[in-house]
Amino acid sequence: MPSPRLAVFVVFVFNGAVFGSWAARVPALATQVGAQEGTLGLALLGASVGLALTAPFAARVCAALGARRVVLASGVASALVLPLLALASTPLHLGLVLFLLGSSIAALDVSMNIAAVGVLRELDRPLMPQFHAGFSFGGLIGSIGAAVAAAASWKPLPHFLVAAAVGLLVLLLVHRRVPGESGERDREVAVGPQPTVLRRPVLWLLAGIAFCSAIAEGASADWSALFLVRERGMGDAAAAAAYAVFSITMAVARLSGEPVQRRWGPYRLLIGGAVVASIGLATAVVVPTPASGYLGFALAGLGLAFAFPVVMDLAGEAGRRADGTGGERELGLVTTVAYTGFLAGPPIVGGLAHLSSLTVSLGVVAGVCALMVPAVWFAARSRARELAATPPESVPARP
Repeated sequence: MPSPRLAVFVVFVFNGAVFGSWAARVPALATQVGAQEGTLGLALLGASVGLALTAPFAARVCAALGARRVVLASGVASALVLPLLALASTPLHLGLVLFLLGSSIAALDVSMNIAAVGVLRELDRPLMPQFHAGFSFGGLIGSIGAAVAAAASWKPLPHFLVAAAVGLLVLLLVHRRVPGESGERDREVAVGPQPTVLRRPVLWLLAGIAFCSAIAEGASADWSALFLVRERGMGDAAAAAAYAVFSITMAVARLSGEPVQRRWGPYRLLIGGAVVASIGLATAVVVPTPASGYLGFALAGLGLAFAFPVVMDLAGEAGRRADGTGGERELGLVTTVAYTGFLAGPPIVGGLAHLSSLTVSLGVVAGVCALMVPAVWFAARSRARELAATPPESVPARP
């Protein structure tokens, strides 16, 4: 049987593989439903709506039922919805299926991050970047599978059926070792009521950082292949490899996350990553060569590697009680805002591309990455003020 740490890592891989499988086939799906950039952007908005309606409730469901049950249910739903994308015949149908996929991904994202926090506290180590490396490796696996399927002239349906079947098998093998077997209601009654997360500026700032990072990551995933096809004249198979390059650099960087975070600290790590990601996306859109596209998306993957996991770590720490528990609602808030950006970003990029071009819209995303720098600075100051105002006996221990 796998350890809880390995089981949660595999769930992250599974989630990334589902996303990478369909994100890299966006050009084929666009052709299938006859959508241009603007219409495709509206279809992608369906996933954003599904996520926005589901994510706010996911943390509460995890508290009531346990993260393990939510991981299993949402993971199975994600795999079953994936092949339905290949049956869409119009942009409207595609948007409706993406609504279902966004809902299942929202529940899976929240529950797997809550399960990861349980492992972090049990082992007393900052391992969140490594768990999110699993998502990147999953995205790599999914995008490579998509590139192979495109090169073999596979239609999306057989490709998605194979991906769903393999993913379901892996999920069923590991889900019993995911932490969070039962709900948390008894524990919450024992420790008493907690202050609302909506009144804490640091959580909104962390959510804003993750939101900007998610826009950039979602844009790179959903539009990198189409950008290289339509703006750089590459074939579908070669263009699909751009997301693989993005995922490789992100995954490798995240694997080194624990020592890097211990050495540089979370806030300096976030600022440095924002600068690198902004430079990378700017390189991809400013230098008009296929090689610069690969290089730019590689730098974007490197720069964005630590943003989401480090923010999740900081949110969990901000919600940690003196007895070492807590953080579910804080993670729920930040994840909700973050993944709204993750899935709302692509349709925004599509709308801008419709009005101008993909080059201009991805250039705007580079500017969004730069906005993370002042947000990190304000978040660090806000958290410092919170700690200064907290009685020493109420501050939880931290390794």
